[in-house]
Amino acid sequence: MVNRLRLNDKTVREQIPEEDRAYQVFDTEIRGLSIRVMPSGERSFVMDYRFAGRQRRMAIGRWPEWSVTAARERARDLRRLIDEGTDPMEERDTLREAPRFNDMIERYLIEHASTLTPLSASDHKSFLTKLVAPHWGNKLVTEITPHDVTKLLNLIAEGRARPSKAKPNNRARKLQGRKPTPVRANRVGEVLRKMFNLAIQWGWRTDNPAAGFKKRVETARERFLSHDEIGRLAEVLDAAEDQRAAGIIRICMLTGSRVGEVRQAQFEQFNLELGIWSKPAATTKQRKIHRVPISADVAAIVRQRALVVPKGNPWLFPGDVPGQPVKEIRRFWVKVQREADLPDVRIHDLRHTFASLLVSGGASLEMIGKLLGHSQMQTTLRYAHLMDSPLRAGVDAVAGMFRPRPKIVHDADAEKEAKRA
Repeated sequence: MVNRLRLNDKTVREQIPEEDRAYQVFDTEIRGLSIRVMPSGERSFVMDYRFAGRQRRMAIGRWPEWSVTAARERARDLRRLIDEGTDPMEERDTLREAPRFNDMIERYLIEHASTLTPLSASDHKSFLTKLVAPHWGNKLVTEITPHDVTKLLNLIAEGRARPSKAKPNNRARKLQGRKPTPVRANRVGEVLRKMFNLAIQWGWRTDNPAAGFKKRVETARERFLSHDEIGRLAEVLDAAEDQRAAGIIRICMLTGSRVGEVRQAQFEQFNLELGIWSKPAATTKQRKIHRVPISADVAAIVRQRALVVPKGNPWLFPGDVPGQPVKEIRRFWVKVQREADLPDVRIHDLRHTFASLLVSGGASLEMIGKLLGHSQMQTTLRYAHLMDSPLRAGVDAVAGMFRPRPKIVHDADAEKEAKRA
């Protein structure tokens, strides 16, 4: 026979556990609500109901964490859902299996980031695991709102305190203040927008909360080396002990290539007879083969490297790890900055300097874009203002031709006096 009582905290407390079985006492007020008493003495509220011909039992919560009043209120909500034609257990199971943001990160890295360049894929992984996952990792993909996106990007744009060395050794450290990082916030926003677009394709949600994120103003850095600075850089590279790293810097300057492209260059990519360097798609940012002409100076560097690199080694600049190219030259560049008195110059600024010298030589923007490997003309247009000088010279030439010629004006009084004399 089914036990029925009007449940309250007193009647629940008075239930005596049985040694060999669990039993239930049903509430007389809410149909299906019961207290389940275990042989261990543990008590919990459950809801028994029938849905689509199936007998179901759904746990509500343990007593006394859940009071009778709270359990009865929850049971009323469940009964309402059942009467409306919804199975609460199926809905709960669906919610448990629903993808969370950590699941979206994992799938994004496997299916999309793996198609990017290694550097871009690494950046995306770093953004998501270090900047986003700590805030959203356990949230359901469907729970994230545009407000959540705005709040997170504002936090990223504010920056965070970073440890820095107070002294040259690694043990002495102190915290710097926050350093604003608006560009990083923009990059994270772009990654999130792509992720949620993919989530729509995967059927994980129907809208994109990052579609209209506020993009912060970016001021492109423009640092071009003067002729004097280029001369100081060349002198330091000539005197450097590490000529392997110096060779990388020279080729960056002489070709306008990215440092990653130069580090991973192989001898087979260079045709010294035709003076061409064919960069493979795997090393270029645009993920396309990029063929560029090289000067006699670059060809001389390649020939010199062939003399010092062991035969059979494919890398123009082999690294310390066998079978791998040079990984990084940051320490070498810091030393070069100090010795050449170029404290604010990055290696990437050599690429900008290469472009500025081309402009000075009369190269068109289309030519510069091809040499630098730009896939979009918009990227090349950042150098358009450098063409102002030759354009201004042309404008001045036209103005000079149109300008009225000076006329010789005779002084009549002076001429009269001269005749009298």
